[in-house]
Amino acid sequence: MPRPHRRLASTCIGTVTAGLLATGAALAAPEREQPKGSDVAMGAFLDSGPPGVARIPQLSRWLGGKEIRVGHTYLPGDRWARIEAPDFLEAWAQWRRAKANRLFVLNVPMQQHNEDHVPDRQVAQLIRAGAEGEFDHHFQRLAEKLVDLGLPDTVIVLGWEMNGATYTHRCAPDPQGWKEYWRRIVNTMRSVPGQDFKFDFAPNRGSDAIGWTKCYPGDDVVDIVGMDSYDQAPGRTFDEMVSQPYGLQQHVDFAKAHGKEISYPEWGLFRYGDNPEYVQRMLKWIGQHKPLYHTITDYCPHGVWQCKQNPRSAKAFRAALAPERPGPVIPTPVVPTPVIPTPVVPTPVVPTPVVPTPVVPTPHVPTPEIPVPSPAVPAPDVPVVPTPTPAPSTSPAPGVPDPAPEPVPVPSPAVPSPEVPAPDPVPVTPEPVEPSPQVPAPQSPSPEPVPEPVPSPALPSPQTPASPSPDPVPVPVPVPSPAVPSPVVPTPEPVEPPANSTEWCVPINFGEWLSKLVGKQSVCVKIDWGKDSGFWPW
Repeated sequence: MPRPHRRLASTCIGTVTAGLLATGAALAAPEREQPKGSDVAMGAFLDSGPPGVARIPQLSRWLGGKEIRVGHTYLPGDRWARIEAPDFLEAWAQWRRAKANRLFVLNVPMQQHNEDHVPDRQVAQLIRAGAEGEFDHHFQRLAEKLVDLGLPDTVIVLGWEMNGATYTHRCAPDPQGWKEYWRRIVNTMRSVPGQDFKFDFAPNRGSDAIGWTKCYPGDDVVDIVGMDSYDQAPGRTFDEMVSQPYGLQQHVDFAKAHGKEISYPEWGLFRYGDNPEYVQRMLKWIGQHKPLYHTITDYCPHGVWQCKQNPRSAKAFRAALAPERPGPVIPTPVVPTPVIPTPVVPTPVVPTPVVPTPVVPTPHVPTPEIPVPSPAVPAPDVPVVPTPTPAPSTSPAPGVPDPAPEPVPVPSPAVPSPEVPAPDPVPVTPEPVEPSPQVPAPQSPSPEPVPEPVPSPALPSPQTPASPSPDPVPVPVPVPSPAVPSPVVPTPEPVEPPANSTEWCVPINFGEWLSKLVGKQSVCVKIDWGKDSGFWPW
């Protein structure tokens, strides 16, 4: 809660002291400590005119590069001419238009001679005059000025600290008239085309001259419920400042009940000197309750940057608001991944075992004396050759009786019978051979005996002229099985019986495959030439 003469003095000599303050800012070198800061829009009252605008970037550097988003200044309040048409707002307008996220806050007095200690009786008269509309034109001109400068969204802190006993625009002499006057000013300024003002109702913390809730003009003409809070009574500790009547907690609760945002247009040190605990606790409170904005009053005895008599509080302020700088980037050491060679495991060569093919011995089948017909090769029927009547010219040798004609069996259909005289057939008893159980032996028809000249056993066969053979009687030949092709039976060489032999044999060829199985076979006929046979010539 700064004194009026200090604000006026700051406004008048601001240009002269700008260089000295800039030097002081340079001396306040930033420290290396990087504590956590608040993300709420913040600013500081550094001066009313252009010097205040020029110091904003310096304050930002002192805070380690923190962005100062709020520009805050006051109208003089000494004369109506300086209230309705201030000559120093152009610099603020340029600063505000430079970035869209910036906020311009302007404290506007409700009366001229605002800090001249006007008595309560006269204040009450001025309040009633204002409620009747006597001062409307001053506020209309101010609104038009702000719109023309490009400041239509200015936050207007109208009649600040109205619950106190200092300013001519105070509320206590006539609370009801004061509320009507507030409403008239707001409606007048809102009537200007192009405006988008926000009106901030900002009492002092505590009861002061009157409880500030008794001065509240209504939700329709208030946009923000603010509070100025300095380190002074009522309340010695910060906890007492929170819990006291009309204190910080009641302020938050009241704004919430009315659906309004909160703000802290003025705060700082005052009665208790360099008090870093208060600075820390106030910034923590701001960070917890997230006001629309907050601005510290930064000149002695309230400030922390331009006022060098509060070094510990200045350090606490910087620690809380300076943004954290990233530390040096320590590169992560690149640990090379060891290249572990993959061991080459030779694939064992497993030799493929040579499994010898078992030699199955071919069973030796004894050669039977009587040929066994192949079950797979049916023997074709041999045509029956009729016995011709012997010609007179083909009589046997003298002294040899004619043999009785007997049928001679011819077993091999593929081998022609030799042209020999047919001797008396001697039945041959074959050795028993186990026939095939599945294939019955073919029945060969008995041919009629063919009379052939039989040579003398002791002499070579007589040469007899060939006589014409009668036509044979055709006999139907059975068709072999189509599933088993007939093997090619090579014609065997006729085996001539030995001289003077009584046994005649004809070989039988069953083919290569069957011959391996049953062996070579032949059909033999034994002829008895004994004396008792009737063939013995001598």
